Amino acid sequence: MPIKIPKELPAFTVLSKENIFVMNIERAKTQDIRPLKIAILNLMPMKIQAENQLLRYLSNTPIQVEITLLQTKTYTSQNTPIEHLEKFYNYFDEVRDKKFDGLIITGAPVETMDYEDVDYWDELKEIMEWSKNNVFSTLHICWGAQAALYYHYNIVKKILKNKIFGVFEHRINKEKEDLTRGLDDIFYAPHSRHTTISKEDIERVKELDILSESEEAGVFIIITKDKRQIFITGHLEYDRDTLKNEYLRDLNKGLKIDIPKNYFPKDNIKNEPLVKWRGSANIVFGNWLNYCIYQNTPFMIENIK
Repeated sequence: MPIKIPKELPAFTVLSKENIFVMNIERAKTQDIRPLKIAILNLMPMKIQAENQLLRYLSNTPIQVEITLLQTKTYTSQNTPIEHLEKFYNYFDEVRDKKFDGLIITGAPVETMDYEDVDYWDELKEIMEWSKNNVFSTLHICWGAQAALYYHYNIVKKILKNKIFGVFEHRINKEKEDLTRGLDDIFYAPHSRHTTISKEDIERVKELDILSESEEAGVFIIITKDKRQIFITGHLEYDRDTLKNEYLRDLNKGLKIDIPKNYFPKDNIKNEPLVKWRGSANIVFGNWLNYCIYQNTPFMIENIK
């Protein structure tokens, strides 16, 4: 099942070596089908790493997936080569007149800031408003989920005394929902955040359903009843070493940070972390593409509204 990306994008080589089916644009042009058009607003500082993580799971699709990478104009990443951004990324102004089957808004390391103090907040608000009529289904991740719940429903985040950091058990609240179809009764997902949102605040909004939550990590997957807005508070897309690298980064900065929970075998950082969430990530991203988008998005993409 192919994902359609430029051959020069680093993810093409990375995923090909993992025996994941990626298709270059030249080959895709010979196939007489309409690809799903998915935009990714990448707010993560390590953009290439985030690309690889997301594209790995978007590759598990029934048809071609055509990716458009977006960056903010009001803030330029300091951790990604400018040559990479100029070659592979678009600004919102370049796509505002287009329609997309799906949009992913990633997390960002700004969670302890007030939303209004984030450099690109006004631009992000414009994109989130635009998504309501120009994207069939939008998937928000971690801070992106909190920001969207605040913008669309005025649900505020709350600062935690201790960071939610590690790999946690989750359970399904509604077994027959398309997005969580196929997940085990208990499944795992990574979290890395200093803030949270209240279950009670979400339950006050009639348009929202909580599909999954964790006793330790709180609410996990929230969805609108029409499946066009999805909010995931953790990081199913994370690689094996992502939490390890975040932990070592903070240690090297002299920050107070606890070892990630349920991550290193025997809590020994010399032991390689065990991936316990890959199957769940494949299911959730695959269900989003298939049930929330492919089965329902208009064939004539200009009819999205």
